[in-house]
Amino acid sequence: MEILSQMWSFLGLLTVLQNVLPSQLLSLLHSLWQSVQDALSPCSYFEIPEFNGYSGVDVNDLYRMVHLYLNSLDPTASCPRLTLTRPKNSTRISYTVSPNHTLQDSFEGHALWWTHHVETVQDSLEEKRSFSLKLPKRQRKSLLPKYLAAVAARAMEFERVSRERLLYTNARDHGWASVPFCHPSTFETLALEPELKEEMKRDLTAFVDGQEFYRRVGRAWKRGYLLYGPPGSGKSSLIAAIANYLRYDVYDLELTKVSDNSELRELLIQTTNRSIIVIEDIDCSLDLTGDRHMLKTKRSEQRSSFGADDGEDGRVTLSGLLNFTDGLWSCCGEERIIVFTTNHIDNVDPALIRHGRMDVHVQLGTCGYEAFKILARNYLGLAESEEHVLHHVVESCIRAGGALTPAEIGEILLRNRQDTDTAMREVVAALQGNIVREERLTATATESDDTGRSVSDLEELLLEDPSGSVRIGGKRRKVGSSWERKVRFLAKLKGLTKSDSGKRGV
Repeated sequence: MEILSQMWSFLGLLTVLQNVLPSQLLSLLHSLWQSVQDALSPCSYFEIPEFNGYSGVDVNDLYRMVHLYLNSLDPTASCPRLTLTRPKNSTRISYTVSPNHTLQDSFEGHALWWTHHVETVQDSLEEKRSFSLKLPKRQRKSLLPKYLAAVAARAMEFERVSRERLLYTNARDHGWASVPFCHPSTFETLALEPELKEEMKRDLTAFVDGQEFYRRVGRAWKRGYLLYGPPGSGKSSLIAAIANYLRYDVYDLELTKVSDNSELRELLIQTTNRSIIVIEDIDCSLDLTGDRHMLKTKRSEQRSSFGADDGEDGRVTLSGLLNFTDGLWSCCGEERIIVFTTNHIDNVDPALIRHGRMDVHVQLGTCGYEAFKILARNYLGLAESEEHVLHHVVESCIRAGGALTPAEIGEILLRNRQDTDTAMREVVAALQGNIVREERLTATATESDDTGRSVSDLEELLLEDPSGSVRIGGKRRKVGSSWERKVRFLAKLKGLTKSDSGKRGV
């Protein structure tokens, strides 16, 4: 009881002193007490406030990095109290250290402690936030720089992987508008030949890791990709797979909504780092190919006095687009990818797609056999090592010239996804029909006058007479031309398909 009464007396004395002594003297005494504590403590303390200075405007970037770093750890093992949050349109739950609680970390065998301080400003609703780092005093000179560098690197990687990604589009006179980017396409589900997939992933990884390389060689840290091929070949899906692989935002630029070159530059400035800028169907977006000829004609007709202009005429020109992709304005950001797509590469001005602007040209075409196996796994649920009995028939059709895009085959599989056998038969029939149509066009252009027979007629004759000769003009003629051999091959394929179906009872 005597000890308790003495403690109450001491606390009462402190209260009286706080009310009597000037605030400056109290602050000095507090500083002296902290100095004594720091001198006797085996640890050093570092404060990281939320804002630089006292204005509350200049955000301390190190505070943001520490916050991201602590979110990337597993605080459930060392922190007794946590704050759980989940951003809108996200399924990921973030763990953060609760106010005025401590989390333990380790680095190079040393224990370190982070404390999250939150104080309410007197006579205000605002809060003062900061992190304090406690580490061994003897190793602070050697440990602190390396540890803060590791914190910054892990925070940047965590931000890239975990942040919500957005899909932007431009509206006339309103800049960019965004929605959450939730496209499910990945390189694992993409119907693409394995060699092209690996080549694309290696190139993208080298670009992301190439910051120092681009600085050393004096080039802007950006990469251009030209994707060209027929409709349905997977250009948009490849863009989405790239965005998911790199965790980048996507800016879908609609050139027809851009009024002039100045607005185009403003849109470029508003894009963020670590993003993909996409211009789809570049040959159809604007009539850029004829810009040079039109500008030359217009300048020859202008008057010599007060008649010179920049040739823009209130619209986006080829020159403006070239500056957008490869001019001085293209260097206003880092780690950007610019993608052009087109169905007809011959219709695109060569200046737009030359190497240096579009560094990588990717041709996407009809579905190959390896790409088909990926589609079969995706739509029909086949295992990676599992093959249907008609797989080799599909492979034979593709090698014989059966040309369907991944979108066309995907639609057939989607329509029949409940019945694997029916889906495979439909794919084989579609490939065979494509071969017949292509050979009919070839035959019409080259040998219709010589034979006087259509491909369907020859197919029927070959089915009736497998000897390999047909009667043309009252005489038997040996089937020797390439298109006739392919028709005979189709007849065999039909018989093979029927035989396989009979064995499976379908």
